[in-house]
Amino acid sequence: MSSRLLISVSILVLSGCARSEPVDNSTVNINAAAIAAQGTVDAYGDNMFEAEDKGSAANATVSDTDPSAAEPGNTMLEPLDPPAPGTAGGLPNDRTPQSEARFPPDSAQGAANVLQTYYALLSARRFADARALWQPSAPGAGRDVAEFTKTFDRFSEYHANIGAPGRIDAGAGQRDVTVPVQVYGRLSADRSPSYAIGSAVLHRVAAVDGASKDQRAWRIASITLQPVTRPVTNAVPR
Repeated sequence: MSSRLLISVSILVLSGCARSEPVDNSTVNINAAAIAAQGTVDAYGDNMFEAEDKGSAANATVSDTDPSAAEPGNTMLEPLDPPAPGTAGGLPNDRTPQSEARFPPDSAQGAANVLQTYYALLSARRFADARALWQPSAPGAGRDVAEFTKTFDRFSEYHANIGAPGRIDAGAGQRDVTVPVQVYGRLSADRSPSYAIGSAVLHRVAAVDGASKDQRAWRIASITLQPVTRPVTNAVPR
């Protein structure tokens, strides 16, 4: 198997990793949500994601959904070009080979799968479903759906690349894992690209007495992103 660790939200299979304590599936079916979201993503942008066989990345192509693309006399549209892994603004360039074995939902890869699903739902503009993947007590879930949606209304496109998750931090019946994330999209106002890099922390409760299925499922506790400035690349007609 390729040593590629970077995962685009259009790739819905994650590799296995070390198993922690057994846990039941969440009341939210993450894999079913991811598959449903992907169907919408495919319709939302034709060939939105194009795998780049350079051992580290899966990059997105420009969306064809803008109705103004067919209008004559438009200005040039700068293509989306997120920084490559290992470069400034890119994900870590970790080339450790991954197992092809199935991963349990309570593993670190299970946490990355939840984050992957979250960004697939955002790309598909399924904001209520995406918001449901936050911990109820997390700041990101404290907004109602309308307010949550406003955060992403300024984008005509919104995508993410997900990096390899870190080790699970276990303690006092709680579990946390940090997952690198690279976000990129296109602003609605002027159709210019937007890039950011950062990480997400996912949290769950261990399989202890009294813990519900939802508490034992990975949920987003926080996402921290920093904007990235990219040099202007060659524009393409729109």
